[in-house]
Amino acid sequence: MSLAIFKNAGLPAVSSLSTTLRLLQKESLGVVYLKMDKSGHWIFGVDRDEVEAGSLWAVNPFSFVHGYVAWGLGALLGEKTVAITEAKPEMGAAPNGAEKGWEYQMGMSLKCTSGVDKDLDARFMTTSLGGKRALQEFAAEVANQIDKDPSKPVPIVLLKNSDYMHKLYSRLYNPVFEIKNWTSMEGEAEVVLPAPKRRRMAV
Repeated sequence: MSLAIFKNAGLPAVSSLSTTLRLLQKESLGVVYLKMDKSGHWIFGVDRDEVEAGSLWAVNPFSFVHGYVAWGLGALLGEKTVAITEAKPEMGAAPNGAEKGWEYQMGMSLKCTSGVDKDLDARFMTTSLGGKRALQEFAAEVANQIDKDPSKPVPIVLLKNSDYMHKLYSRLYNPVFEIKNWTSMEGEAEVVLPAPKRRRMAV
């Protein structure tokens, strides 16, 4: 195939192209969704990348939300959330195909502060009973810290899990947000030594 169409197009030198293209790697792709899979691994994004072991995450204390979501065959059919300081939103009929109708959910926003995913913005949302209980307990710890020292309201956490045996579904996992430090809204978070690189989880 001829590339004559690109001749004399006023393009920069090809020698500088590789450097320019690599700048795309540094571009933010926005907020990704963070979740725990059925085997207790923390993963994020459409490629189901595993969170790096030992990485630290800062939680925005102003980001706690609640609301409703509707899922159908793995597809998001509808969602409405508001700040936790507001009443639950009023919802109409669930979208056609919603497997469980409108499900109550809770969530928060995080930013990775160390490791290979440093500066990644993520959103954690959950409809599971165990996940919502974990968020309630975590939010209570944040509230207690704010009462003690409002100058450092930002928790720096490790993303972990807890497990238990269910009578019907065997072993189940719940999220755990292990607080390692507190900082200000502008503060620098503690940095840990890099852990082995994550592996991609099988679908």
